[in-house]
Amino acid sequence: MQNGPRTYERYTVAVVCAIEFEMSAVRYMLDREHPSLPTKEGDSNIYVLGELSGHDVVLACLPGSQGKGAAATVATNMARTFPSIKWRFFVGIGGGVPSSGHDIRLGDVVVSMPEGQYGGVVQYDLGKETDEGFILKGFLTPPPPLLRGAVVKMRSDHLVSENKVEDFLSAMLERGRRLSVYRRPSSNLDVLFEAGYAHRPENATCEECDVQKRIARARREFEGPEIHYGLIASGDRVVRSTTKRGEILRTVGDVLCFEMEAAGLMTEFPCIVIRGISDYADSHKNDDWQRYAAATAAACTKELLTCVDPMVAPAVSAVSAPSTDAAANRDDKPVATFHGTGIQHSGSGNFSVGNDLNIGG
Repeated sequence: MQNGPRTYERYTVAVVCAIEFEMSAVRYMLDREHPSLPTKEGDSNIYVLGELSGHDVVLACLPGSQGKGAAATVATNMARTFPSIKWRFFVGIGGGVPSSGHDIRLGDVVVSMPEGQYGGVVQYDLGKETDEGFILKGFLTPPPPLLRGAVVKMRSDHLVSENKVEDFLSAMLERGRRLSVYRRPSSNLDVLFEAGYAHRPENATCEECDVQKRIARARREFEGPEIHYGLIASGDRVVRSTTKRGEILRTVGDVLCFEMEAAGLMTEFPCIVIRGISDYADSHKNDDWQRYAAATAAACTKELLTCVDPMVAPAVSAVSAPSTDAAANRDDKPVATFHGTGIQHSGSGNFSVGNDLNIGG
């Protein structure tokens, strides 16, 4: 976090989300929210600016459309507008892949990390069909070494102390009663079925599914979410079939989570992908855990940033945000000059904020 005028160059951490409720989970984890800066010509993104764990952060959300193409456009615009960005995160929900080696449960978090020949995220639908089966081609850019080192430190910290996900989430829930949609659902709603048992289409919920097909799992000593580290598989479609899930695992290997947009980001936006688990990538997928999973991913991002030293962006004489404070009119304040047709966002819109709102403390 830097003092002085707010400029585009001041922000060194970027967070991208695919869906509004994912973005809102990160937004209300901020320790402080900053007023918006003038929109730069040619940039269609809407940003939320603020401070998170001592870092100046810019947050953006895909504009109502999901997929790799939309994600790439948002990342490209963000890089042009905020040239000092060094650390990047793609935060949201995903479908978990529980196995004998990974006790993944709803609400847990998966953090992308290199595994074998892959850099943390693998695009499972990029390749070619051969007589021997589907062959993957190409590799996605891994996150920078410093971020990988921060993940290693956080993982080591959790060997002797619990993660802070529940603590950060509890603080967020105190911000307002409408944020109660991010509360943890009952553990009774976390049900894992055998891989070959499909959800019956006529059943609105899993309450009528065969209880004999449920997989019994031991109760955890720690009720809160666990954090897992490894491969995340990214593609153009939502995976909600155990058959498809199995095919991808046979091709890719030890995947912990599925999601849709990361593959479109990694070239322009080499980042750590953080996913809260909202379903098991099977036909029993539902929306019950989505908001809680988004909140656990946001809280994990906040904790991970405590393991990264804040960077000081280069000093520049750039545009600062307008201020209503009388002191802003003094002669020794920076003068802002604009060229082009940018739009000034202010007031209390959905994303633009006109007041210096203190969220944390």
